[in-house]
Amino acid sequence: MAVGSGEFGTLHSVPGVRIGIASAGIKKPGRKDVVVFELAEGSTAAGVFTQNAFCAAPVTVAKNHIQAAPSRYLLVNTGNANAGTGEQGLANAHRCCAALAELTSLKSEQILPFSTGVIGEPLPVEKIVAALPDALSDMSEDNWAAAAIGIMTTDTRPKACSRQLEWQGKTITITGISKGAGMIKPNMATMLGYVACDAAIPRTLLQAMVTRSAEASFNRITVDGDTSTNDACMLVASGASGVALSDDTPELNAALQAVFDEVFLVLAHAIVRDGEGATKFVAVEVGGAASQSEALKVAYTVAESPLVKTALFASDPNWGRILAAIGRAGVEKLDVSGVSVHLDEVLIAENGGRARSYTEAAGAAVMKQDEITIRINLGRGEQRETVWTTDFSYDYVKINAEYRS
Repeated sequence: MAVGSGEFGTLHSVPGVRIGIASAGIKKPGRKDVVVFELAEGSTAAGVFTQNAFCAAPVTVAKNHIQAAPSRYLLVNTGNANAGTGEQGLANAHRCCAALAELTSLKSEQILPFSTGVIGEPLPVEKIVAALPDALSDMSEDNWAAAAIGIMTTDTRPKACSRQLEWQGKTITITGISKGAGMIKPNMATMLGYVACDAAIPRTLLQAMVTRSAEASFNRITVDGDTSTNDACMLVASGASGVALSDDTPELNAALQAVFDEVFLVLAHAIVRDGEGATKFVAVEVGGAASQSEALKVAYTVAESPLVKTALFASDPNWGRILAAIGRAGVEKLDVSGVSVHLDEVLIAENGGRARSYTEAAGAAVMKQDEITIRINLGRGEQRETVWTTDFSYDYVKINAEYRS
């Protein structure tokens, strides 16, 4: 179950980036569950990673490797998270990197590993290593759509986005994929996300760009309030277009940053739209806040309230649940008489209670929609933030109750 069509249009190949997909049979025989990205020599890579204290072994290894040597391959497996696996998990992640490095005549540090799936189970290294030759023989610049399927776990559909930027007679291509449907409150980036472009971008600048784009997109979504152990979002620049960015190209930098922001937001929204059991795509907009942190605190409290989310699933305009969430968000000295709440354009609460103009019929009409905006004004300042979320359905419980079976 998902919200919206899920169509992502044409996926442009990114010169300098090739992708191979193979089946290791990690969780299901025959499933395409290993994806390898090959980055042309001279490429740069930057990323943001989970802040969960129990971060997965591949996250630890990838963070170390990206600092140690120029990245040439990204190795992704699904079906097993290699998280909560201690020293053996680290050793297994290193073994996978070493195997791919041997096949490609590179250093192990030039391989970045990523895993997603069940937490707490040993990584089936032998299966992954055995699948690597098939992945390498499958290498193509046109494999983005297949890769989007290959990184899925409980996702019901692939997630991808592609854009192009014309700059002084040259074309810069940006294409990306993401995966995620549950255990979604990134606190850094996404569950897994890979975006590539063919501009040349120094790593320091690339890191600043991926951090900004992730903060405004993947760091503004929540399905269930749970931050994964394996979150990672990578931005790659191959340089194959011949267009180069630097501190001396501010106009180009701003133009490309805007495209990155758009691509990241589309990929983040796609995760919410495919949230486990989701039937609603919900934006929670909080304005009139005294600070950014205050706006986000209120937005996330409303977005993650089980009572609000179940009311959304039932299409029940139970606005009292929204007020209760705002009231417990921890805003210091909140004057409730200055707070107003809308469902789309329907004013439901003001002056500390139900709006005089509100009718249950008007609220119910909004709540029946697949896409809803809850707009909250705190009446305390000028700061504004938006968080995107889903409802909670019966299917969410079913999917997660049966996840390991």
